[in-house]
Amino acid sequence: MTTETSHQRIEAGLVTEARLIEMVFPEQTNHYGTLFGGQALALMDKAAFIGASRYARRTVVTASSERVDFHVPVRQGQLVELVTRIVATGRTSMTVEVDLFAEDLLTGDRQLGTRGRFVLVALDAHGKPTAVPPLPDAREPASSATVSTP
Repeated sequence: MTTETSHQRIEAGLVTEARLIEMVFPEQTNHYGTLFGGQALALMDKAAFIGASRYARRTVVTASSERVDFHVPVRQGQLVELVTRIVATGRTSMTVEVDLFAEDLLTGDRQLGTRGRFVLVALDAHGKPTAVPPLPDAREPASSATVSTP
């Protein structure tokens, strides 16, 4: 019996989206049974961190959170799906848009709960800001992404 293993490497600058799914538990909610705003922000910052880290393939830190809008309350027992997109890059920074969707686990009903933007900065081994890849040209076909297989 042979076991084949496949090893791939996704290079920096190729992954511009990420998704996370979490469940809302009682300790994350207020006395109304809805997700604390601070908990929503923490989940969004975590998702932005993962998205920026995968894009830059570097250590990243949050530099700022820009506008965050709360659209509908997220209730205990619902799923939250966090969808991130790298929407802009600077020399050392990335702007990450995060959508937090509330989803009823049993019915599948889903609504945008919260949307925000976060700016993260890439750091080198000495903790100093370092360059990130420029955002791919939107007109470039997605199939041009290179995945290396050592």
